[in-house]
Amino acid sequence: MNKYFYTGIILLLTFIFISTSLYAADFEAGVESAILVDYETGQVLFEKNANEVLPPASITKIMTLLLAMEEIEKGTINLDDKISISKHAQSMGGSQIFLAADTRVEVEDLLEAVTVASANDASVAIAEAIGGTYSNFVGQMNEKAAELGMENTNFVNSTGLPTEHGEHYSTARDISIMARELIKHPQVLKWASIWHDILQLPNRKADLTNTNKLINKYPGMDGLKTGHTQEAGFCLAATAKRENMRLISVVLKAETEQEREEVTSRLLDYGFNAFIKEKVVEQGSKVQNINIADGKKTTTTAEAARDLYVVIKRGSKNTLEREIKLRDGLSAPIKKGEVLGQEAIIQDGKVLAAVDLLATEDIAKANIFVRLWRGFLNWIGSLIGKFIN
Repeated sequence: MNKYFYTGIILLLTFIFISTSLYAADFEAGVESAILVDYETGQVLFEKNANEVLPPASITKIMTLLLAMEEIEKGTINLDDKISISKHAQSMGGSQIFLAADTRVEVEDLLEAVTVASANDASVAIAEAIGGTYSNFVGQMNEKAAELGMENTNFVNSTGLPTEHGEHYSTARDISIMARELIKHPQVLKWASIWHDILQLPNRKADLTNTNKLINKYPGMDGLKTGHTQEAGFCLAATAKRENMRLISVVLKAETEQEREEVTSRLLDYGFNAFIKEKVVEQGSKVQNINIADGKKTTTTAEAARDLYVVIKRGSKNTLEREIKLRDGLSAPIKKGEVLGQEAIIQDGKVLAAVDLLATEDIAKANIFVRLWRGFLNWIGSLIGKFIN
């Protein structure tokens, strides 16, 4: 009995030690650049050279897809619209579905081909249809990148094909930003989850096989985009979801396809195993006794605008701190629903996330006589305080 008991204790302590070491140790990614981000909060869980400027290869097509999905959402184009294929689109090399010039192909088929098979010809056809001209579309890509805060990105094409002078570049951080934006369009994840499909083109059938082999291998993975050129190496922007957490990983300049898959899998495993998502503020939770010195009512209450989640290392919840920061110059009049400040969640001196605090009532400004009287009482109070001290 004692023998089994002590053996069990030793095994338990060994497991705890190994688990603790795993979660405490810094993750190592043996590639040039990588990042791991929580989709919902945008928190960065790991990064290595995430701001290093590198060629993104076909990961570029995330932006092509994003602009297309936004136009579909606006209603300016539809999935069942047919697009004319130009000679320029037909001429694209690299990955392609061999579109024929002067034929017409549905938008949905082209977008599926871009997502699943990384088709350069389909990417150019989409770009020309949305931008009017190819150069206009590339301009729109850069405008969107600037709008999203992608500070170290410049596009010169919609495909990611190599450029002579290296003017086409991005970073792991910037790619994670546009990937996070694209995932807001669930149809893309449906396409990105397809392993094999056959498209009926006007003159032939196109066989599509997913360039992301992890779709069939990694539990919960449903996207997003591969890339490979000699200059860029092997790249992958991936996303996977387990329970209530979706992660986005970006791996750039791996030496082989196998390495990019191994690093991506290990990176996502690290995120799912070492971290947990916690709700730390509930929508509507109140912050009391907010001072409004010049209001008819001198104190009020604010409430959290939404549920607030943070992603933290397992077992570290007790290290979280809360900070209420009210808006500078807060004064009446105040309207119900107005932002009075924020509640921030801090860990190790770093703000993980914050939520707006909204006024729960209207507060009118007190008249001049009331404000003067309050000022007089405050002055008397300060004098008394000095006298006592």
